[in-house]
Formats: sequence, C-alpha cells, structure tokens
Amino acid sequence: MREDAARLVDDEAFAHHLVSLSKRLIELNQGLPRLAGLFAAQQRWLLSHAALAHHFWAINTGKTKLTRRVLANLALKNTLSSRNTAYAFFDEVVAYDVINPIESVSDREAVEYVPAPATISMLCAWYSAHLNALDAIYGGNRASWFMDDPHSILRLLQPELAYMLLSIPEVREPGPLYTIFTWADAGGLLMDRLVAGIEPSAIGKRDCLQTNLVSISFLAKATGLSRAHTSRKLSTAAQIGGIGWLGPKGHSSIWISHGFYKEYAQMQALKLLILDHACSRVRSLLSDSSNGAGQLPQYGPNGERSDS
Repeated sequence: MREDAARLVDDEAFAHHLVSLSKRLIELNQGLPRLAGLFAAQQRWLLSHAALAHHFWAINTGKTKLTRRVLANLALKNTLSSRNTAYAFFDEVVAYDVINPIESVSDREAVEYVPAPATISMLCAWYSAHLNALDAIYGGNRASWFMDDPHSILRLLQPELAYMLLSIPEVREPGPLYTIFTWADAGGLLMDRLVAGIEPSAIGKRDCLQTNLVSISFLAKATGLSRAHTSRKLSTAAQIGGIGWLGPKGHSSIWISHGFYKEYAQMQALKLLILDHACSRVRSLLSDSSNGAGQLPQYGPNGERSDS
C-alpha cells in the first residue's frame, strides 16, 4: 500500500485535493477544538480509533463496553502506550465529556462508557471529510453513502478502519518531520495549517513551499495551541530543515520543505487508501448480508476478526 500511496502523492492533481482536505480538517478543529485535538496527535489518534472500534464491536456483539481497564488493555495489546498513559488519556476524555458513563458502579475500572453525542457527530464529520476527498480523487459516492446512514455504517466501518490502521507499520511509524509534529500534544493541527497555506501549483517546482503564514502567534491561535508550544515545534522542525522563514523570523512568510510536504502527503494518502479499502469492504459486506450471502464479521476489542 506504500507504493500506491507514493503514486497518489506523485499525481499532480492530488496536491489540490490534499490542500482542500487540510482546510476542511482545520474547519473541524475550529468547530470542536477539544474533540478535534484528540485526532491531532499520533498516539491519541490511535488510542481514539482503538477505543471507538471497541465501542462499536461491543454494540455488535453485546460484550463489555469501553471501560478504563479495557482501554489500558487495548493500549498494551497494540503497543500504543503504557498503562498509565492510557489511564491518563481515559481520565482526560471523561473529564471533558468526550465519553459518558452508562451507570455508576463501585469499581472505577469497571464503569462502562459510551461516546458522547458530540463525539459521534465529530467522528461522522471526520469520515465525511475524508470520504469526500476520496470522491474528489477517484469519483464515486462514498460520502453520500456514508451520510445516508452514518450510525449504522460506523458499527462496521470504524472497527474495520481501526484494524487496518493498527496493523500497518507505515501508519505506526511515520517520518521524522511528521513525528516531530504529531507524536504528542496537538501538533497535527500545525501540519494541517501549514499545508493549507501553500499554493498547490507550486508543489514539485520548488524545494521550499511558501505558506500564507508569518506570525507564530497567529499560527498558535489558529490551532488552539500555546505560542510557546508552537514555537518549540517549529524550532525543532527548522533544525532538520523542515521549515523556515523567507526573511527575518516572525516578519516574513514561513516556508515548508518539499520533504515536509512529502511526509505529510504520504501519510494522508496512506490513510485515504486505507479508508477506501475499509469502505469498499464494508459496502461489500453489507451488500452480501442484504442478499443473504452470509453473516457480517464480528470484531474483537484488539482488532481481531472472526472472518480472517
């Protein structure tokens, strides 16, 4: 799939679709910044996908719903984080009402949670943005198919997507510049904003791609991050040639290197191809099921599938 992603990135038209997608992701962040922040750091993004996959698997099977203990086990099983990091993440999403308890029990570790309505709405918007991008690239009606019955489709699509995201090494191990921005905090938002600020027609023609950004403070405000945190991320990326300024720092346009763009584009292309594969699989499964051709697969809490 890496080779397919590389071919997609090399397609001249892809740059325009990628910049449009990055702008849409920024819009989602501005609408629900706290929720969007969960998808803007690599570790949290993967933990979120694993947790949501378990939620829908539990609906499909009637098994134990998401708990603090379940998330920690998911994190360890999939080598996403330590148990303590998973606990801290879980406690944070509980505190900010990203997930809600079904009922109170004496054992804190056994309290079952479900995503809040706003969380499901955000997830639907995230899928819609990416499926619209796929439709723009390849044609088709993925986005309208999904939005016709998103809650039913999510029950299959989210576990399928999470299974693939957690299984493909290229997703788990991005390049050095991508890692600088996305491993912790909400650095993915910075990457989205930087890429959204470039001119697609310049890609492939210059080593440095000028953005429409000058001020670190403006960039920090646009992404909801502190100025100090934003400055640290940019400085680290600048040290390895990923970004810079056309003139005096803070008084001239920020540029990103072609290598920075390629890492970002490669990861986004890979995610889109994975989603396209998951979408095609779920559509086929739903079609077969409606025609009486077999049962839909069940997904385990760690991504295992009974049909594979």
